[in-house]
Amino acid sequence: MDHEKVAASLAELGNSHRLSVFRFLVKAGHDGASVGEIQKALGIPASTLSHHLARMAKVGLIRQEKHTRTIVCIPEYEHLENLIGFLREECCVGVQAGHALEPL
Repeated sequence: MDHEKVAASLAELGNSHRLSVFRFLVKAGHDGASVGEIQKALGIPASTLSHHLARMAKVGLIRQEKHTRTIVCIPEYEHLENLIGFLREECCVGVQAGHALEPL
């Protein structure tokens, strides 16, 4: 995963509403959740939620599928695994598990 994609994804998850939505969707599982379910669970106004979902879809964190009249949001687990892998490989090189980084 290239640095630009990682930075864009982490930037989107840096917003507390988008992070809450993403966490909700990951917990919902591979079938995802409808926009209505997300809105009800998190109490985010529809227009605001739509904006957040569009941004998350743009960077590949989620995908949206239309099922008749319902839009279902599904987390992209492979994308999440790639992000975690990038952080583990690139950002923690030389740090042993259980040891804190030295202050600068």
